Amino acid sequence: MKTEVEADSLMRAAGASQLQERRPLASCRYVLMTAAYNEEANIEKTIESVLSQTLLPERWVIVSDGSVDRTDEIVQEWAGKHSFIRFLRVTREPGRSFGSKVRALHAGSELLRDAGYDFVGNLDADVSVDPSYFERLIVRCAERPLLGLAGGFVVEEVDGEFVNRKQNRVYSVAHAAQVVRRECYEAIEGYAILEYGGEDWHAQTSAKMKGWEVEAFPDLKIFHHRHTGEGDNLLRHKFRQGKMDYSLGSDLLFELFKCAGRLPEKPFFFGMVARLCGFFLSLVRREPRPVSNEFIAFLRRDQRMRMKDLLAGKRPGENWGK
Repeated sequence: MKTEVEADSLMRAAGASQLQERRPLASCRYVLMTAAYNEEANIEKTIESVLSQTLLPERWVIVSDGSVDRTDEIVQEWAGKHSFIRFLRVTREPGRSFGSKVRALHAGSELLRDAGYDFVGNLDADVSVDPSYFERLIVRCAERPLLGLAGGFVVEEVDGEFVNRKQNRVYSVAHAAQVVRRECYEAIEGYAILEYGGEDWHAQTSAKMKGWEVEAFPDLKIFHHRHTGEGDNLLRHKFRQGKMDYSLGSDLLFELFKCAGRLPEKPFFFGMVARLCGFFLSLVRREPRPVSNEFIAFLRRDQRMRMKDLLAGKRPGENWGK
């Protein structure tokens, strides 16, 4: 079994051996944003991960989103040692909030205005990546001018080993550690503030609507040190996901199809029921959606194409990310 220490050693070894791709052009500069809420247990792993990168960001803004633990102290200590790290604290009501997280990122983006960059990245405060992660990711974007939004696959620890999260898909880029081409980021007007989350889903759908490609690369690993939903009651987390699906305009048939496919996920059966309950409660109430009719129509066409391909026994097509 691999401990986190062993996993870190493997990441560093990967950084030395996997840089077979050509290095990015000198003009391929990037900046990072991180919103952190009570992440004293994980934030140093994230910071050390960035400091080990073969291509460092021009600037990294870490926003404490109203943390009440030692997060601020830890970040300030590291920011004092590295001039490219900037710290910002915002205050709000306690508790995890998806809308608040993106508001924190918006506040942090103000500290990037005078920085020169070609890509803007998000990095969650409870993840780490191998030392070549951002260089390899940006090289691939540099080689594909239409690749507007890209990232890796999330892996989580199960029985002492890091394994792929079941939700990983090449056409769905996790917000945990992603980069967005600056032109694409400006075209989609940055990350949307959404009550139930889904800013990554909204961003990649908006990017595709604007003609950009999106892709997640299985060989680029994002080590997630706090399992999805761990900071919340798991059934409540699933219920919130159902409301998120509705709020973004997910197709009803696709929602049933997706939830059925996730039946084996914990909590078994009840998680699926909780997600469907969240979706149907919002549907019955006819809750307003924060997205345009154009967005909903585009998303549903995309979802129906996926269902058609899967029912025909086809593997996910490359055009799903386009």
